[in-house]
Amino acid sequence: MKYILASASPRRQEILKNCGYDFEVIPADIEEKIEPNTPCEQVPEKLAIQKAEAVFENHKDATIISADTVVVINGKILGKPKNEDDAFCMLKQLSGNTHFVYTGVCIKNSKVTESFCQCTEVTFYPLTDEQIREYIATGEPMDKAGAYGIQCKGALLVESIKGDYFNVVGLPVAQLARKLDFILHN
Repeated sequence: MKYILASASPRRQEILKNCGYDFEVIPADIEEKIEPNTPCEQVPEKLAIQKAEAVFENHKDATIISADTVVVINGKILGKPKNEDDAFCMLKQLSGNTHFVYTGVCIKNSKVTESFCQCTEVTFYPLTDEQIREYIATGEPMDKAGAYGIQCKGALLVESIKGDYFNVVGLPVAQLARKLDFILHN
C-alpha cells in the first residue's frame, strides 16, 4: 500500500519512520476553514479531514494520512505562537495548569475515509518568568501548538501526562496503526 503523509511536520515524519512505515510526504496546501462555534475538541479532526481530501484529489492511488494538533486550555485553542510575546503568554497560561492536547487524524483512500481524534491531558509545573524566557530563547516553541514541544526541551516543563505521549508530539501512532491494519485487512 502506498502511503502519503499530508503533513510537513518533521515530528510526524519521524514518528512514522521510526515505526517502520514507508511513505511519501506531500503537505496539504489549503486554507484551513472551521465553522464558528465548532467545539475545540472537534477542530483538529475536521482540519485533518480537509487536509486528507485536498491531497487525495491528486493522489487517488494512495492512502493519505493527515493530522492536526491543537492545545486547549480553559476552552480556548492555543495555536502556534505568532512571536515571542505570544509564546510567553501561552506558556504563562500553561504554567502550573492542566491542559488538553487533541490530535485529529484522517486516513483516506479510494475505498474509505476514516477519522478519529485522540486526547491527552498534560500538566505543567509552575514556571517562573525567567524559566519561560529561557525556554523561548531556545527557539523551540515557535513552530509548535501551545508553544512547546514535549519531545525536546519542553519535556522539562511537564509534570505529568495522562494518555498517549505520541499524541502530544503530534501523531497517535498506536491508534493510527490499528486503524490502518483494520483498513488493510477489510
